[in-house]
Amino acid sequence: MKALALTEDQTLQLVDRPDPIASGPRDVVVKVTQTGICGTDRSVLVGKFRAAPGTIMGHEAIGVVAETGPAVTGLRVGDRVVVNPTLYCGRCDYCLRGKRNHCLNKAGTEVGIDRDGSYAEYIVLEDLFLHLIPSDTSDDRAVLIEPLACVLNNIDAARMTPASTVTVLGGGPIGLLCVLVLAHFGHPVTLVEQDTYRRSFATTFLDGVPENSVRIVGADELGQLPGTDVVIDTVGGLLDKALAHVSAGGLVVIMGFDSRAAVTVRPLEILQRGISIVGAGDFQPEVFPRAIDLARRLPLERLITHRFPLERHDEAFQALAGTVGRSANYSAQKVVIQSSSPANDAH
Repeated sequence: MKALALTEDQTLQLVDRPDPIASGPRDVVVKVTQTGICGTDRSVLVGKFRAAPGTIMGHEAIGVVAETGPAVTGLRVGDRVVVNPTLYCGRCDYCLRGKRNHCLNKAGTEVGIDRDGSYAEYIVLEDLFLHLIPSDTSDDRAVLIEPLACVLNNIDAARMTPASTVTVLGGGPIGLLCVLVLAHFGHPVTLVEQDTYRRSFATTFLDGVPENSVRIVGADELGQLPGTDVVIDTVGGLLDKALAHVSAGGLVVIMGFDSRAAVTVRPLEILQRGISIVGAGDFQPEVFPRAIDLARRLPLERLITHRFPLERHDEAFQALAGTVGRSANYSAQKVVIQSSSPANDAH
């Protein structure tokens, strides 16, 4: 099969790899339809996050079941499925205490990071980590289910009340999904984004959300606005700005991935203002079915602006501005890499 593997110099290379097989009783081979490019993938290629060279990258994937192991009973060949890439062993101390998102045996199990992922024609996973896509959910909507699960996990971590006000820092795909979900649940939201393309796109993407529930502002306007109960940093390097903006007694959620980011904080200020800082980590498996259900009611597919086949992966990442050595303003939101044609044109 064709696949995109990470090289030693942190670039992607189109390679030939053996087709995976269902060697275990619960294994399922999935013919990948499409995979969304995640911010984590971009971070790997620009040195903000570590992945194992030689690994096939990609994890925001959907596809069609091509083969199943003998113990698989809930999936059949031809079923459309979405991948839950947050694997866990189910046996370690953390898993047994209900903290499966912090499984102690994650080494070698991070799909697209140190375990082969979905920028390929096929992927093999245990059936536990594959979910049926509802018949009324299109492929373009389903490919956003995994990012939606990440968003729900971080919103859960914010411990909001129905009256909580929220600021979202960053107007990329994750930031826009945060705003969409928060507005859906009735929270007043301020989206902060410095890039003019992203602000313009956000206006179109959020068309139809409850009137007056979303305010979109530039980064230079943030200091002029009243603080909010919750601030979500979807960039991963804006903790200082989040702390400056959050209201007394409020909570900051660190969501974005950036291993190079460092911020100096004043503990006394956090103590006196009663501020909480939360990192939610990976989502619990129970979040994924919730994301599948919620996706049926949200226009997630509006987020997709570009799609490319595996062979044009360089163009796919170039569309995301500055991820492979090109410096430019943003000109894309969610970019999808297609591994094969949809199984059903109706989807």
